[in-house]
Amino acid sequence: MPGVEAAIEVRDLRKSYPASRGAGGAIDAVRGIDFSVARGEIFGLLGPNGAGKTTTVEILEGYRQRTAGAVSVLGFDPSERPRELRARVGIVLQSSGIYAHATVAELLAHFADFYPRPRKIDQVIELAGLAEKRDQQARHLSGGQRRRLDLALALIGDPELIFLDEPTTGFDPAARRGAWQTIRSLRELGKTVLLTTHYLDEAQELADRVAIIKGGRILAEGSPAELGVGAGSRYRVAYANGNGELTIVETDDPTRLLNELTSAALARGEQLNALSVTRPSLEDVYLELTSDA
Repeated sequence: MPGVEAAIEVRDLRKSYPASRGAGGAIDAVRGIDFSVARGEIFGLLGPNGAGKTTTVEILEGYRQRTAGAVSVLGFDPSERPRELRARVGIVLQSSGIYAHATVAELLAHFADFYPRPRKIDQVIELAGLAEKRDQQARHLSGGQRRRLDLALALIGDPELIFLDEPTTGFDPAARRGAWQTIRSLRELGKTVLLTTHYLDEAQELADRVAIIKGGRILAEGSPAELGVGAGSRYRVAYANGNGELTIVETDDPTRLLNELTSAALARGEQLNALSVTRPSLEDVYLELTSDA
């Protein structure tokens, strides 16, 4: 995003792993990707299993060493794991272990001591939607409440940048909506969020921009709306004839097509039932780009 300072800068990032014994060569998990995340932005990294997104995120978090390329996170090289960077970053992993017999408030108080300027515990509990579970032991929390606790632990240090790795996996629809509101509130607080998710509606709802990755390469990048409209600028016009047969036509000029279809239908004395005009969604673009066909 031109003119906006980047929280994350990635240039020609590469990561290779040795092949299994006897296979020869190396396995390229990430093959020279470039992207940046502006401060205050929610950025979604999307891709199928094995696409390279987890490897990329782990490199950004400092958990994994890159093979080549340049990476900057809040102005630091994460591979050096500087203490100042770790104090300014919050991480929600796909799964994590916590002290099961400690209460929500006790856990947050414990982790708050690790940071120089933590947020107030009650503020974080409220932000994570755990006010009613403040004095509940972690072992008695539901799966969705445990994920909220994971988020609260990531926020207690008042980080500038938050990594959310599949944050709503296993949530019921109501819990997912609640988590979305929490993530939106992070934007309102000026936080930067890097989100990985398999839920395309989640990315469509939350992300300012997304990158779709497959085979270690970025296939498309932009806002969810831009990617949908930008997929060949196609519109899908669907209608049913008098016999109920559904027809779907793709076009880049829906006005002209609708005029032709309605004029022809009127001339025949027919109606175009179930007429609709839609544009490709983020999910449509994602499935098209990542298909193995």
